Amino acid sequence: MFDFSIITNWIHDFLGSTLGMAPWLVTTVECVLIGVGLLLAYALLALFYIYFERKVCAAFQCRLGPNRVGPMGLLQSFADMFKILIKELITLKHTDKFLFALAPYLVIVASVLAFACLPWGNGLQIINFNIGIFFLIAVSSIGVLGILLAGWSSNNKFTLIGAMRSGAQMVSYELSIGLVMITMVVFSGTMSISGIVEAQRDTWFIFSAHLPAWIAFIIYLIAGTAETNRGPFDLPEAESELTAGYHTEYSGIHFGFYYLAEYLNLFIVGGVASLMFLGGWMPLHINGWEGFNHVMDYIPSVVWFLGKSIFITFIIIWFKWTFPRLRIDQLLTLEWKYLLPISMVNLVFMTLCVVNGWHF
Repeated sequence: MFDFSIITNWIHDFLGSTLGMAPWLVTTVECVLIGVGLLLAYALLALFYIYFERKVCAAFQCRLGPNRVGPMGLLQSFADMFKILIKELITLKHTDKFLFALAPYLVIVASVLAFACLPWGNGLQIINFNIGIFFLIAVSSIGVLGILLAGWSSNNKFTLIGAMRSGAQMVSYELSIGLVMITMVVFSGTMSISGIVEAQRDTWFIFSAHLPAWIAFIIYLIAGTAETNRGPFDLPEAESELTAGYHTEYSGIHFGFYYLAEYLNLFIVGGVASLMFLGGWMPLHINGWEGFNHVMDYIPSVVWFLGKSIFITFIIIWFKWTFPRLRIDQLLTLEWKYLLPISMVNLVFMTLCVVNGWHF
């Protein structure tokens, strides 16, 4: 399988040896290139998911979806993007203007930092150190601050209720997500993101970890859907009750930041699921099937990662357009009375499996 570190090392040598740049300048240029690539991938994925969800929704409802702007509606997302970019930023009276303007940036920064942790391919990862999972959990929890500040600073009862719902929901379901990730860290024996992927070189964890991994996977799908405020857990944005929830008063690019972060958080949830359970960028290998494994190695690692992530996000989108919205008490009951206790018991179960060697 192709190692993308060959390309990154070539760029480093080209800047340093061929062009004769100073080490600090090489580092600066590389950081700029990484930042531009990260933001470009972020924007393109968001546009893809807007179109993808509309088409999936249309299929479930026996409609066509976007079909006017561009061939098969492919340019509809770009038209919406340009519309948001040229919208006026409306200034509200009797609001905390500084916090009102700051809130969308907190949400987008948290999303970008979590996005940067994902292992895209063999040798293609931006942030990678020995406590990568801990860092991922930490930065992904920053987004709730932006939502709470948005609801409070808008000086609107609907935004405040939506922000309080979102805060309670996200903080609650982060516990289950954290326990699920710790469960898989116990099995892998490392908190390094690249180490977890490498541990799945022969068999993905969803197969090698038996029942605890399947329990953790199901809990993660439910909790990840709730963490991203998507249906049937979209109480913070309940249109029939709260207009648009915590971002009711936002317009233009500030609203676009929330819209963008929602879809990228969807991809991040899918990417982390592929990392923890489906091998990340690792191809599918079956013991004893050497010819099959050799063919699988020809598929680029980036294709494996994107394919797995899109598959997980398709399931989450399927949830949204299948199940009715829950009440807020039902949503919190599901977490505190069911998912959290099951996650804790499953963590103990996984620990016993690792200690006693009850796995492949």
